[in-house]
Amino acid sequence: MLRRRRTTLQTVKSLDAFPKTSEECVESTPTGGTMSLLSLTVMVWLVVMEIMYYMETSFKFTFKPDTDFSEKLKINVDLTVAMPCKYVGADVLDMTGEQVMTFGELEMEDTWWELDPDQRAHFDGVQRVNSYLRDQFHSIHEFLWRSGYTNIFGDMPPRRRFPQKEKDACRIYGHLGINKVAGNFHITAGKSIPLPRGHAHLAVFMDEQDYNFTHRIDKLSFGDASPGVLHPLEGDEQIAEKNFLTYQYFIMVVPTKVDTYSHRGSTFQYSVAEQHREISHEKNSHGTPGIFFKYDVSALKVEVVERHEPFLEFLTRLCGIVGGIFTCSGLVSRFVGFLVNCFTCRYFMAQKTASTEEETSKQSVVPSASLLQAVNLSPSDVGPQLTSKTIIGHYYTIRCVSFN
Repeated sequence: MLRRRRTTLQTVKSLDAFPKTSEECVESTPTGGTMSLLSLTVMVWLVVMEIMYYMETSFKFTFKPDTDFSEKLKINVDLTVAMPCKYVGADVLDMTGEQVMTFGELEMEDTWWELDPDQRAHFDGVQRVNSYLRDQFHSIHEFLWRSGYTNIFGDMPPRRRFPQKEKDACRIYGHLGINKVAGNFHITAGKSIPLPRGHAHLAVFMDEQDYNFTHRIDKLSFGDASPGVLHPLEGDEQIAEKNFLTYQYFIMVVPTKVDTYSHRGSTFQYSVAEQHREISHEKNSHGTPGIFFKYDVSALKVEVVERHEPFLEFLTRLCGIVGGIFTCSGLVSRFVGFLVNCFTCRYFMAQKTASTEEETSKQSVVPSASLLQAVNLSPSDVGPQLTSKTIIGHYYTIRCVSFN
């Protein structure tokens, strides 16, 4: 058993691909020590950076066809119109022709258009922040997806100061579960009257000065709240300079599936283009004054997935960093050592010393005519009777005399 074990150990030892250098053959230099410290520092720094990079996550965005046709499209509304609620009607009409009663009902309450100082400061802050987020979304969207905040701005603070006048505005808020097809949500003058093929708004008891579609949008979103999803119309405020104006918002709703470490679920995000114009039959500008949100649903769904870098790739990068620095530092150390030796003339002195030692060794090994002259012998005196033993004996005699 012991013989087999020794044989096995010898076999394994012969397969060693990492031979060990004897300590007598290793030379330590100040240049090599300096490069070792620098290499170790760089290696530790890069390894720490790589670990920090691995701890961060990345997002993958995928577009797929939306095949869930039975899903309802939830719309969240909270806006204020500068007209009393008795003059305002809000309805939803889509391609299916269903009435607003089948989708739900929005709440309406009379209020004042003018905000108190706390409310105005809050709304102005929402307006500025949302404008910045819309402009810089592509550079900070990953931060927003990671944040986990579903309500960045918070709710409107309650009113503390009450104006000493009648309420001149109408707040419209609530949720509607509408079909996931193209349609429009509109707010116009007059209450709606259901008809077999739609509905109509009755505004016969209103004068021209009663029309005022100045409006402020506190919230307008689709689906459930989700971090990373911005709502472009929140914080929008439009002041109508004329009575008969129509505001149109063309909205493209995109279904979105979110799978991140902070949130999982389905929601909707949207983009919007807006325009407004005056309704004047004399100027051939026909239509109905009001606020119209015309929406359409995209046929593609966006999937947002947050994941870490694979662990094997992380190990591969670490091995590449360590091995690359080790190899490059060895080459740099040799090159720097060569430059230092050249600068201090050590390289040329070492070359001269080596050549001197080589010449000395050659002269001491090969006997020449000078050896014969040292013992006062001439080549004729040696003759054929001079053997190798005699020469060697004379040689040792000379070496001993020289030492003495």
